Amino acid sequence: MNSTSLVRASGAVRARPVATVATASPPAAAANAAAAPDNKSHAIARNTAQPFEAGWFDNIRVNLSAAERRVATLPGRRSVKKDAQAGWLLKAITCIDLTTLNGDDTAERVRRLCAKAATPVRPDLLAALGFADRTLHTGAVCVYHRFVATAVDALAGTGIPVAAVSTGFPAGLIPHELKLKEIEASVRDGAAEIDIVITREHVLTGQWRKLYDEMRDFRLAAGDAHVKAILATGELKTLRNVAKASMVCMMAGADFIKTSTGKEGVNATPLVTLVMLRMIRQYEARTGFRVGYKPAGGVSTAKTALDYQVLMKEELGRAWLEPELFRIGASTLLADIERQLEHHVTGRYSAFHRHPIG
Repeated sequence: MNSTSLVRASGAVRARPVATVATASPPAAAANAAAAPDNKSHAIARNTAQPFEAGWFDNIRVNLSAAERRVATLPGRRSVKKDAQAGWLLKAITCIDLTTLNGDDTAERVRRLCAKAATPVRPDLLAALGFADRTLHTGAVCVYHRFVATAVDALAGTGIPVAAVSTGFPAGLIPHELKLKEIEASVRDGAAEIDIVITREHVLTGQWRKLYDEMRDFRLAAGDAHVKAILATGELKTLRNVAKASMVCMMAGADFIKTSTGKEGVNATPLVTLVMLRMIRQYEARTGFRVGYKPAGGVSTAKTALDYQVLMKEELGRAWLEPELFRIGASTLLADIERQLEHHVTGRYSAFHRHPIG
């Protein structure tokens, strides 16, 4: 099934660059990459804001029945088991934005979370998997602005970036000037990534130029820090709105597009993910820039993480299995992955509470 059968957009589109897909066994490649990340080999040219062009998204249509059929095929399309599954799960760990975004967060909780991010799997399990002498850590730690400096200090020397939620997270309804100041403050405190929330009203009322201007301002305020645009897809009502918002945010310079804050009634789903990935594909075809994707909210089991990894590889290619282009926003996922790895090593499932996340 080709992309135009699911999402149709008007306007000329450049020929898509040929994606480089590993010909070796995907699990083996995933395991090797997870063990020894090489930032140089995965260097990605940063997305550059494009001039506002309504023709890129005005006539976007989503074929709902085709999209639902595509998603329905996922459970039976790949069977990842045993050593292969362990390799994919180790790769998934490197793409987790380990998160705590609770009203009762404390500096000590954040420090514990950072310690877990730096040592996400027990050393004895890594030794049994042949990873004892290799570095493995999560993609980032994601916290409120209040705890950015704490996390930066706790992660010093680990190479793990700190991501800060910003712009009045989760509702995004504070004044625009305060949103920009919050971004700038998080960057000053050391945040290397900023997860912003868009104003959903702009999408629901079709004010696409306002959304573009807002996203452009966020990108400028962040400077060298990479920006993930949270669309809050569960509040955008239609898949067509999700597709348009995705395209506009990328057009305005977003480095990643992200499904949710994790606070909505409906968060990341395979259907929404498929639509957003098709928009990333179309944007790359138009501009040559690769934009990352981050599902957040509801990705709490190793099986779900594997489903998202398969969808990323099938829709966008091998490059989107790396943390430079793929993140999973999660707080409990890591514990379940560690349980699955222990089962792989010992043949027994351990209690969930034996694998704390922070």
